[in-house]
Amino acid sequence: MSETSVNIGILAHVDAGKTSLTERLLFDTGAVGALGRVDDGNTQTDTLDIERRRGITVSAGVVSFRAGDRTVNVIDTPGHADFVAEVERALGVLDGVVLVVSGSAGVQASTRILWRILHRLRVPTLVFVNKLDQAGADPAAVLESLRKKLSRAMVPMVTVEGAGGAEITVRGRPRTAADVVEEVAEVAAEHSERLLADYVAEEFDDTLVWHTFRRQVAAGEAHPVFLGSAVTGAGVRELVAGIVDFLPAAAPGAELRATVFKVERGSGGDRIAYARVHGGTLQVRDRVNLFRRNGDGTVGRSRRRVTAMTLAGRAVTRADAGDLVRLSGLGDVRVDDRLGSPDGVADAGLFPPPGLVSVVTARPGEETRLHRALRELCDQDPLLGLRADRGALSVRTYGEVQIEVLLERLREDFGLVAGFAPPAPIHVEKPVGVGEAVQFLDRLGPTDPVATVGLRVAPGRTGSGVRYELAVERGSLPRAFHTAIEQTVYRAAGCGPHGWEVTDCVVTLTHSGFQPPLSTAGGFREVTARLLSLALARARTRVYEPVDRFDLEVPEHAAGAAVIALAKLEAVCEPPVVEAGVARLRGTLPAAATTAFRRRLPALGQGEAVFTAEPGGYRPWRP
Repeated sequence: MSETSVNIGILAHVDAGKTSLTERLLFDTGAVGALGRVDDGNTQTDTLDIERRRGITVSAGVVSFRAGDRTVNVIDTPGHADFVAEVERALGVLDGVVLVVSGSAGVQASTRILWRILHRLRVPTLVFVNKLDQAGADPAAVLESLRKKLSRAMVPMVTVEGAGGAEITVRGRPRTAADVVEEVAEVAAEHSERLLADYVAEEFDDTLVWHTFRRQVAAGEAHPVFLGSAVTGAGVRELVAGIVDFLPAAAPGAELRATVFKVERGSGGDRIAYARVHGGTLQVRDRVNLFRRNGDGTVGRSRRRVTAMTLAGRAVTRADAGDLVRLSGLGDVRVDDRLGSPDGVADAGLFPPPGLVSVVTARPGEETRLHRALRELCDQDPLLGLRADRGALSVRTYGEVQIEVLLERLREDFGLVAGFAPPAPIHVEKPVGVGEAVQFLDRLGPTDPVATVGLRVAPGRTGSGVRYELAVERGSLPRAFHTAIEQTVYRAAGCGPHGWEVTDCVVTLTHSGFQPPLSTAGGFREVTARLLSLALARARTRVYEPVDRFDLEVPEHAAGAAVIALAKLEAVCEPPVVEAGVARLRGTLPAAATTAFRRRLPALGQGEAVFTAEPGGYRPWRP
């Protein structure tokens, strides 16, 4: 990559117009000769048939355009909450983000959820207030809402004149200290850092002000706001200039390191990978190491040869740090795989994994084909978590919309008709005490595998998952036997005494021994699975249900009814906070009840309620 490339994401709540904005960016910069429309089903990024029919983005799309001497690679991400995994993967390969907000609908609940992630990670973020050509759009009100609900560090790049957005005068980038200070003085007062106003007070130099403002944006501390319309093109030219001015590319590393953030099926059924190159150089015909996190918690490695490469829509033979490339030849590549280096493989996700599970059924005789198809779809989205337990298939999902999409993709891509049971919340088990189980070589029965294994199960810290430790010398067993025990521990923990996945526990290998040539890796797996089940039973486990953290705003007069409704659903609420006629309620709610409460909101809040909910961990389950 040359120093003139930058990778950006376009994020938004549903129906804010981010796909339309992407099309306008491509058209206005000359990347395409015709303006695509979501309603016409001819957009560049929504390429799946289901995306064109529904008018929503399901899978992150990648397109590019030129702005001056820079190549801008754009990832158009989904806006529906059921596809937050796609958003998560996009954030890991971006240099900055354009957050799209509807000028008529304003800041929505999902906008605030996205904002929390962006703010926590300090992702450089520009804001584009879209749809100001629509009746009822009020840019001044949206700007106030942005500052009130998201951040006081929103800095408009335009001057709004008149009411209802009837007249918008574009001012362009700030050119003097006075232009900028007026917008950010109140922001600077709330920060301990030396923000823009501090520099202005000392130097009052417009060049210094401008460069300082750029540094604040790059650090995720200030956010330029652009007003316009993707349909008419108003404000898009200024947004493009802002992308060039405010979103510098990240510094590249020296050695090859790349992240796979999207996988699709090629015309011949092969897998095509989209990857961000973070460092080094990748060339066609290169043999590269492919790293991934296995289901048992270990890191796997394989070697693959790159057979073809596409960059910005054209075939190339080389990709450099910063490039977003489309790669062929990587075999069974999956989303979240790393090329060249395992760095980041073990990182926790920004969004929690799906909290619902649904049993999937096939027509008689198609069970094997269904399993293969679901495996293919889960490789494109590993968080789906396909599981086969005693012949029954189940898939983790985020919600009903995602299930509908899976059904359509199974039918269209694989010719399969499947059935999904209503999704149910995923419970987990955690050990209450300590339990141990041991098998010794000198006490084997006639059919026991020849192996000494001892396991101790104990509670772990909240959120730690399953941790495997050794209380024996690593050299006490051949490496293959150690690997067999460790892999089995992670796999067997997927089903505890109550049938749920076991988490937040420490499993320690306390005894080990073998007898060549009678001992085998398969024997160690069999013994480990049996002893872990016994140790968990002795430790006793408690079942926990998932809960959502919620944030609810309703008119003050509706607060009482909202509290009663939440109490009936076994929510735990903090005392309401009332300000300016609005009551704000926070607390936790069983994940199984969140959808039902969301459906009641329009009546409870008389159309004025704002409700956000995100996974908030677990609490003991009361059957």
